Amino acid sequence: MASSFVIHFFLLSIALSPLSILASSHAPNTKPHPFTLPIKKDPSTNLFYTSLGIGTPRHNFDLAIDLAGENLWYDCDTHYNSSSYTPIPCGSKSCPDVGCVGCNGPFKPGCTNNTCPSYAINPLAKSIFGSGLGEDFTFISKNQVPRLLSGCIEIDGFTSLTNDESPLYGLPQNTKGIIGLARSQLVLPIQLANANKVPTKFSLCLPSSNKQGFTNLLLGELHPQGVSKFLQTTPLIVNPVSTGAISVKGVPSKEYFIDVKAVKIDGHVVNLKPSLLSIDNKGNGGTKISTMSPYTELQTSVYKPFLRDFLKKASDRKLKKVASVAPFEACYDSTTIGNSVSGLVVPTIDLVLQGGLQWTIHGANSMVMVKKNVACLAFVDGGTEPRMSFVKASIVIGGYQLQDNLLVFDLASSKLSFSSSLLQHNATCSHP
Repeated sequence: MASSFVIHFFLLSIALSPLSILASSHAPNTKPHPFTLPIKKDPSTNLFYTSLGIGTPRHNFDLAIDLAGENLWYDCDTHYNSSSYTPIPCGSKSCPDVGCVGCNGPFKPGCTNNTCPSYAINPLAKSIFGSGLGEDFTFISKNQVPRLLSGCIEIDGFTSLTNDESPLYGLPQNTKGIIGLARSQLVLPIQLANANKVPTKFSLCLPSSNKQGFTNLLLGELHPQGVSKFLQTTPLIVNPVSTGAISVKGVPSKEYFIDVKAVKIDGHVVNLKPSLLSIDNKGNGGTKISTMSPYTELQTSVYKPFLRDFLKKASDRKLKKVASVAPFEACYDSTTIGNSVSGLVVPTIDLVLQGGLQWTIHGANSMVMVKKNVACLAFVDGGTEPRMSFVKASIVIGGYQLQDNLLVFDLASSKLSFSSSLLQHNATCSHP
């Protein structure tokens, strides 16, 4: 058997050198070195987070990872201050919006006048929050990066709101904001790539372990030896309609969509209307990838035939069904299911993409242990109505299905490379 290896990072690849950011002169042939940041899975929410240092003196923030997030924002509470913080004035070149924000309190991050507005958007909360855009020193591991733009919001000012209206609602308990990775000029990888005039790539490899789940955020064009050969590549689809919490007419979505042509279960094509798998002229439909949905969500008209076919294939395999455990419907006695290197041996799920490529989902990513000896199909009914945005995808691939899968987002060429489960190759995104 081939020796196993670990992908010790959640990668965000941009081919940068720390020296190229910190100094204008460096050896012309110096190969770019990656930045790394720790990344963990929160066992309570099943969401993922990383840590950044911001400001002078340095304050370390745990930040939830949101593939759809359009900026980096953090909680600069009443006790937070930074001598290196500079608010971005309204009307300046760096101000991407109109209008101004102001504050009557003492000058500090989160309380400045004539400041460019920014938004603190948490897709799990019911509200959108205004904040001020500023620039400050940011620490990516041990590397200090000057003057990255971010949003700063005083969470203390929202204590009167109900829990689900709080900016931090639903996030891992220790987190103090969100690091966004969408197609926006304000996200970390694009800011760094633009500053260094290099194409933007970022890669994602989320850990499955709760107890020791720990990888690294990597900024740099680097993949573990032997992993690239497992990758297949498919186009990233641009939804022409804004799908974010703030809908802007005529502005395309900044989220990541792929063109799923069909869904198979044990090789059998699920009978779905083709229109459900494509994006209509209102922006509804299609398949997007999300780190803020713990499990894959299927719009009801997709979920019902999907569930029916899975139940049939599981019955053919003589898996013993047990009572449902919310929010999951198809649950089984795990003692009646065999095990393999890629998890429980259950019906295989394939997302069929352009050109016949298949993103294969094995038991480790399709079944979740909800209690002793009970494993459930980790796909949920996403309903028919959108949550925060004005449009709704038919399929939202969630974090559980992304675990131990290497995904490489090439924004320059609008392509996604994916590995399917690395467990099939004796690899993992978690430390042993």
